[in-house]
Amino acid sequence: MADEENGAAQPQPQVKMNVLTQFIRDMSFENILAQKGASGQAQPDVQVQVNLDAKKRATDHQYEVVIKLIVDAKAKDLDEQMFLLELEYAGIFHIEGVPEDQMHPFLLIECPRLLFPFLRRIVSDVTRDGGFPPLNLENIDFVALYRQEIARRQAAQQAEGGQKLDA
Repeated sequence: MADEENGAAQPQPQVKMNVLTQFIRDMSFENILAQKGASGQAQPDVQVQVNLDAKKRATDHQYEVVIKLIVDAKAKDLDEQMFLLELEYAGIFHIEGVPEDQMHPFLLIECPRLLFPFLRRIVSDVTRDGGFPPLNLENIDFVALYRQEIARRQAAQQAEGGQKLDA
């Protein structure tokens, strides 16, 4: 009982998160195959690049999170580009109760996780409407993506620090 009372003395803040809005900030789809006048059923080799960005807004407890996606499809046999899709999908979130030291990972993991199903649908619709079979993106592991970015930044800082020491 004493442990429960001690735990109750310092309650964890309740995390509150609302998606206020989500929208396409920028989008470009180029059907390069049609522009070249190519025909036939080429098998696509699809490369997907994902970048995340988050920033605090002027209003208290509001944050903007952007998923930047580049989908580059090339014909496997011909190594010619078939289409290029560039998409920036953003969400505005109201977040309370997240400790400051946990806000960065929260913004770059949990928020994109909520936006992703909508982004996936847009990619599917745009590729279908662009004359290709709908592209159904695989789930993205935002935790792994976050860890890769942190590791990349640490490596860049170490390289930068090493260059300064040598100079």
